[in-house]
Amino acid sequence: MPRISVELIPDPEYGGFTARLPDIPAYGEGATEEEAIADLKEAVLGYIEAFGVDSALARICSPSALRHMDWDLAEMARE
Repeated sequence: MPRISVELIPDPEYGGFTARLPDIPAYGEGATEEEAIADLKEAVLGYIEAFGVDSALARICSPSALRHMDWDLAEMARE
């Protein structure tokens, strides 16, 4: 069974968290990390119901690369 990476994104303005899987278009939200992860599990089940478990597994098992970019978003917006 592959390990699944869950990204937890805090919301500094309103509080709470968004949880997402980088490889599956599914998101969860909650006041705590645990609530966001529980909501994400429900979203992943919805994805599986819509597209099938084989699709979810193929996305998770595909190699992916994360790169950290030094982008100046304010400068990009001015262009």
